[in-house]
Amino acid sequence: MKITFIRLNMFEHISSDAMKPLLFGIIKSLTPEEHEIEFIDERVEKLPAHIDSDIIAFSVETYTAKRAYLLAKQYKTEKNIIVMGGFHASVMADEMIAYADTVLVGDAEDTWQQFLEDCQKGQRKDSYISTGEKELTILKEDPSVYRHGYFGIGVYQISRGCKFNCDFCSIKTMYHNVRRKSADMIVEELKEAKEKIIFFVDDNLFYDKKTAMELFDKIAPLKKKWACQISMDVARDDELLTKMKQAGCFLVLMGFESLNPESLKEMHKVANSEADYEEVIRRIYKHKLLIYGTFVLGCDGDDTDVFDKTFAFAVKNNIAVTNFNPLIPMPGTGVYRKMEEQGRLRYKKWWLSDRYRYGETAFLPNKMTPEELQEGCLKMRTDFYSIPCILKRLFANPIHLRPLNFFVYVLANLISRREIHKKQGQLLGGILNEADVD
Repeated sequence: MKITFIRLNMFEHISSDAMKPLLFGIIKSLTPEEHEIEFIDERVEKLPAHIDSDIIAFSVETYTAKRAYLLAKQYKTEKNIIVMGGFHASVMADEMIAYADTVLVGDAEDTWQQFLEDCQKGQRKDSYISTGEKELTILKEDPSVYRHGYFGIGVYQISRGCKFNCDFCSIKTMYHNVRRKSADMIVEELKEAKEKIIFFVDDNLFYDKKTAMELFDKIAPLKKKWACQISMDVARDDELLTKMKQAGCFLVLMGFESLNPESLKEMHKVANSEADYEEVIRRIYKHKLLIYGTFVLGCDGDDTDVFDKTFAFAVKNNIAVTNFNPLIPMPGTGVYRKMEEQGRLRYKKWWLSDRYRYGETAFLPNKMTPEELQEGCLKMRTDFYSIPCILKRLFANPIHLRPLNFFVYVLANLISRREIHKKQGQLLGGILNEADVD
């Protein structure tokens, strides 16, 4: 069979911040050699008008759901099979099956091969559901699946799932437990990696200190430079930070989320509740690490002064890169259920609405208008990535001027500046007339 596997974009445009799609390597390793398979990443290349394949597969996130449904209509013929999977399938499989012939729910490791076998036998099912218990295996990456350089950054995964349960996060909708690869497996993968710079995509690299220390000891000799996501408890541990730096870490992505204790409690952000943010930042800077900070604005405890306070904090502490995100009620999360129960959703399914635009507020905030939340977040992003602010933060922190850090800082800031203007206000996917469920 001929298979086309597509990584979707939110809308039809070429992105300048696309990371290497880890799923391409996973799917390639799971596909028997008897099949012809091609991979297309819509974020970095245009899709063809027509695709002549037996199977067309889409990896779907909530933000790309409408795009997937529109393309399914465009590419569907009497002879081919449209299959969809990804995070959105884990919470909206019933919605998805209206546009796909088959939906894969959960991990591909125990659904993709069975789906292909059943297609060959003429016994294809409408859905395949992963148990979520299959052990993670070593990824033998095939460079032929990538037709783009992705800035020479490798993407690897040590674990799936997260030990925390933040109310706004969609991770728990797909992963109810945490599964990990061994340190030896990661070493074997990284030895084969051509890239010198690695990003670990784990939602939280650290499950416990013992396994983390073992990992750092084993990857240090590889001389890779890498970045990862960490939680506040890790950021307060000098021993861990020392080991990370020695093992090649140069940047940590941290979810500060809010400066408001009431909002942190609302989010169930337990790792942050007792953190002294400025002390945490000082510890990280002591180890010469860059910080990529994320913030969520618009919780019930937030009023309009949250924008100036959060922006001032990020600039004062010379954070290298940030995301100032309006709270998004993602399907399957506690936030979505609450907004739905309280009648505060502006769109029943914002991801399908033909009126919702990227960056818009999808719900009714408690202490401000939807427009104030939207405009406040946009202003923060625009001001943070203005040339004067980029230069101010660059020279105010000597860590940013170290050779690798300087390159990453400048590249990340300029790309973020560009993407703000390309994405803000864009209609997700296109027009899906019957799906405007406002």
